[in-house]
Amino acid sequence: MKIADLEFEPLIPYETIEKRVKEIAGQLNADYADKSPIFVGILNGGFMFMADLVKEVTVPCEVAFTKLSSYHGGLKSTRQINDEFDLSVNIEGRHIVLVEDIVDTGNTLNYLIAKLEVRRPASITVCALLLKPDALEHKIDELKYVALEIENEFVVGYGLDYMEMGRNLKGIYKRKV
Repeated sequence: MKIADLEFEPLIPYETIEKRVKEIAGQLNADYADKSPIFVGILNGGFMFMADLVKEVTVPCEVAFTKLSSYHGGLKSTRQINDEFDLSVNIEGRHIVLVEDIVDTGNTLNYLIAKLEVRRPASITVCALLLKPDALEHKIDELKYVALEIENEFVVGYGLDYMEMGRNLKGIYKRKV
């Protein structure tokens, strides 16, 4: 499959993603049974995962969004974080579940967690669709829920993009090398 100027091949079928989303939602339902969390989706990439995840959450909860980026259309993180859209909800004393599409270096999450901690939430937990353990440069204690681990490859689909394209694909595809 071609997206912009690159070729991609299937990596993770939608059925696998769907199964893991339901399993993680079950864990969240148990862990947050009496807490009324705020699920904070990190745009743009996390929108599809967030939507499917909260459809499976049965505990009382709220939904909010923030927008950060570090890829800027390229194949690697630029390490420069664009903080494009801040939370508009008061999180003081609340349990926050950050919903992220992919964790590679951990740079963006470290930035966001530090930014939110000064607002004194009761807790911050991270729920990620994908984790690239070999790319991780920062220890993220808040990373408690991971749907799938992948190799350090460039991927698109299910919300993830290349040059803003490919987000609409149901499965996840890796760059053909």
